[in-house]
Amino acid sequence: MDALTALKARISANKFDTDRSLSEAEIKELVAYATEASSAYNIQHWRFVAVTEPEAKERLKSVAYNQQKVADAPVVFIILGDLQGYEKMAQIVEQTVAAGILPAEKAEGWVKMAQSSYRNNATLARDEAIRSGAMAAMALMIAVQAKGLVSGPMIGFDPEGVKREFRISERYVPVMLLPVGYAAPGNWPRKPRLSVDEVLAFGQGREF
Repeated sequence: MDALTALKARISANKFDTDRSLSEAEIKELVAYATEASSAYNIQHWRFVAVTEPEAKERLKSVAYNQQKVADAPVVFIILGDLQGYEKMAQIVEQTVAAGILPAEKAEGWVKMAQSSYRNNATLARDEAIRSGAMAAMALMIAVQAKGLVSGPMIGFDPEGVKREFRISERYVPVMLLPVGYAAPGNWPRKPRLSVDEVLAFGQGREF
């Protein structure tokens, strides 16, 4: 399935086939596609916790308002944003230089610029962690759809409960949960969208 078809076909699933599983290799492949998303300075703030074991999914369900899809999906991704992602900038820039993309003489300045943007600005750091995590989540959803699977992005959960149950440190902010698997009967079809004319302006803003 190509990307444009996947975008048009994607639904937010609530019903998952409990008889079909995903292998660790399949889960890793999906995350590899997710990491193709964009991020500021290429910091790649996204992190993923793949919850697959029944007992662990029950614990996750308990802090997600007991939504059954958390237990039914073969994997539920806890998508996180790293509030201190800039700390990896030296490593990231080293790889960028090695790839021939960034001149070596600009590397140190690039690292300092990125770190100074976030180190003393908690609001910006949080905004960027959530923004990058959300972009990775969307890339993951498109990859899921293209592979013949379905997903159901969730904001209905207790972030502090998720961090507590899965030993997630304070440097990470839970962005969303994403159950992934094979569709079972009973999912709603794709819901209608607002028209382009209702959401687009040219040149300046307006009252939409």
